[in-house]
Amino acid sequence: MGNICRSPTAEAVLREQLRAHGLTQRCEVDSAGTHGYHVGEPPDPRSQAHARQRGIDMSKLRARQVQSSDFAHFDLLLAMDADNLALLRQRCPADQPQSKLRLLTDFCQRQSARAVPDPYYGGPEGFEQVLDIVEDACEGLRLQLFPA
Repeated sequence: MGNICRSPTAEAVLREQLRAHGLTQRCEVDSAGTHGYHVGEPPDPRSQAHARQRGIDMSKLRARQVQSSDFAHFDLLLAMDADNLALLRQRCPADQPQSKLRLLTDFCQRQSARAVPDPYYGGPEGFEQVLDIVEDACEGLRLQLFPA
């Protein structure tokens, strides 16, 4: 939504997984929020701290809002929950296929989550849950895009 917790976490996790498998040059990864609440700000310090404990650096990321050009530029636009997916569907230009709009959790292999919950108003366990879900979903996405 605001691009400071869930989506930058997913961006950083996927970037790290791609790096670890030598796939960095084969895939462009970016995150954006459906709302412009925090444009230009770094990820939430709690998100950064929890990610850092898992060896994931988010310090260079900055929040931005989804632009209409993103729908043409990217092959997939992945939402963290149904509400944000609905907003993406509303904003998707008529000349772009709705099929490129998906939930990140569609790619989960072990987690049964249908959404990545927003940890913003909760405690540390929420940020850990986000990382657990996102790591699983990003691994599933990576394997689908680049089968071993």
